[in-house]
Amino acid sequence: MIIVQTPLRISFAGGGTDLKDFWKEEEGWVVSSAIDKYVYVIVKERFDDKIYVNYSEKEIVDSVDEIQHELVREAMKMTGIADGIEITTLADIPSDGGSGLGSSSSVTVGLLNAFYAFKGIQQPAELLAQQACQIEIDILGKPIGKQDQYIAAYGGLRFFKFQKNGHVDVEKLPVYNENYRKMGSNLMLFYTGITRSADKILKSQKENTADKIDFLKTIKYQAAEIREYLLTNQFDRMGEVLRKTWECKKQLANGITLPEIESMYRKALEAGALGGKISGAGGGGFLLLYCPREKQNQVREVLKNYREFPFLLEQDGSKVIFNYRRYAWK
Repeated sequence: MIIVQTPLRISFAGGGTDLKDFWKEEEGWVVSSAIDKYVYVIVKERFDDKIYVNYSEKEIVDSVDEIQHELVREAMKMTGIADGIEITTLADIPSDGGSGLGSSSSVTVGLLNAFYAFKGIQQPAELLAQQACQIEIDILGKPIGKQDQYIAAYGGLRFFKFQKNGHVDVEKLPVYNENYRKMGSNLMLFYTGITRSADKILKSQKENTADKIDFLKTIKYQAAEIREYLLTNQFDRMGEVLRKTWECKKQLANGITLPEIESMYRKALEAGALGGKISGAGGGGFLLLYCPREKQNQVREVLKNYREFPFLLEQDGSKVIFNYRRYAWK
């Protein structure tokens, strides 16, 4: 049996510049961090040649091509596993999309890592991220960028450069120990209670890239601002950048914000939050806030009708947390 733990993520700035329509022309920059909320993939060998897949539904099939869960199907094809396996996915939040915390890409990275471990192969984070992007973007044609796959694979607090030639530069930001905890303790997540199709919003954003290029360039340079404030321990200044990047993000496509989201955000700012944004594509999911600890109870009070999602920042990316291979992989 193999168990792989893969983190979810929050994105601070740069979202949208990791889409190919932008980085192939301008180079994209993103700052994001893994958090201590996870997707788990459990893989075990079966005594027969069936394939069992357990998620919100249960599939029992004879061949990979019959699998309806497209991420499982394509990850099995990519890693060369054909049959005689049972796969279970679990998550700290629903992993069917819509949260804005990168759950679908965490599932993809976790599946690849688990299948390789099942075969007795340890793959580097770079390959897991590349292959997850290949599955989601190239094979399945999802209108998404590359940041989620990379932060799920690498973990930690990272600055990504998505180069024009397709290469991704990965910089681990050296914010450690007390400063790391201090910065993380000023972050809050609240669930809006609104679910939405991220693909629909991202498709619209992708189609608008050429017309919104100036907003995307601004968002790109805001990622560089966040990076600088993290490196110089000017954490409270992150709030103003989150505020600016949210104003830009709302211009990228219809549906990114809603009256209820704006009401939540306004109440949080009035109660003491320094800034924030919807995590992910927008339109619902989780509201990320930067708020000094002394103001957080006031924010909780004005947002008491919304569920808070406590979290810490996570240093590790996707990793095997249990590995017991009784039989050699066939």
